[in-house]
Amino acid sequence: MRFADIAVNLADPMFTGSYHNKQRHVSDLPQMIKRAKDKGVERILITGTSLGDSKVALKLAKEYDFHCTAGCHPTSTSEIPNHPSGFEGYLSDLRNLISEDRGQGGSKRIISIGEIGLDYDRLHHSSRDTQLEHLPSLLKLSEEFRLPLFLHSRTSESHVDLVRTLKHIGWSTKWGGGVVHSFTGTENEMKELVNMGLYIGINGCSLKIKENIEVVKQIPLDRLLLETDAPWCSITSSHESHKYLPHTDSGCFIERVNKPDKWKDGMGVKGRQEPADIVIIANIVSKIMDIPLEQLSQQVWQNTIKLFYPSELI
Repeated sequence: MRFADIAVNLADPMFTGSYHNKQRHVSDLPQMIKRAKDKGVERILITGTSLGDSKVALKLAKEYDFHCTAGCHPTSTSEIPNHPSGFEGYLSDLRNLISEDRGQGGSKRIISIGEIGLDYDRLHHSSRDTQLEHLPSLLKLSEEFRLPLFLHSRTSESHVDLVRTLKHIGWSTKWGGGVVHSFTGTENEMKELVNMGLYIGINGCSLKIKENIEVVKQIPLDRLLLETDAPWCSITSSHESHKYLPHTDSGCFIERVNKPDKWKDGMGVKGRQEPADIVIIANIVSKIMDIPLEQLSQQVWQNTIKLFYPSELI
């Protein structure tokens, strides 16, 4: 079986051993990537969550032969006014980053516009008005570059405004399609997104409560994508999905130390998700949907290629 992780925050300091601005161990990024490949993870999409972060994501994508997104996470939109040339300057710099990579002689590692969307759960990072003000222009980068959207939507109010904005700007799957990643919404919200032609991204945060599990059961298999959102969204004993975990002797798990300062060479860290953990997400979802793991992994792989690597279908 082969797997793709469509959401990895590879630029996060945790992957270089820094936790809460304190260096706890040496960078183990190359080892972490090897662990993923050893588990059958063949594709990793590195998430760009701001202008600066998108530049780092592109650098890492080139270095490790992966691909990445470029955009501005809704909670990062508060940084836009601080750009010397305001929003137009910020958007221009983001556009240039994408254009140079996608143009002649570029690496073509940027294959998606995002992470962009709305997050009304963390308004202390960026106000609702700020998020909404910049959303249309960010979304239209998908039309300009004909690249799929990598969307963020947190809370039902965010969902309503995101859908309204997509419709208002005339979004179409002809722009390149898209996925609402780390989906935690209701069944009706999921169905509305699917009916628009969007994919649904599922990770550990999508599997916390009983209602989440019931929603996952209803996702059309040809609209499902899987992710870890590493280093975030670990599955804990309090999560509804915990009972669906594979057996400890299944070969799905990597060895981990309990704390960052106890790190050992070749081991992961408890609470820090890695791309290798996509195998665990796949196992859980296959049990929830009551289908064989092989069938799930094959379909999700096809979905991933169709959305993010369409040239491979030709």
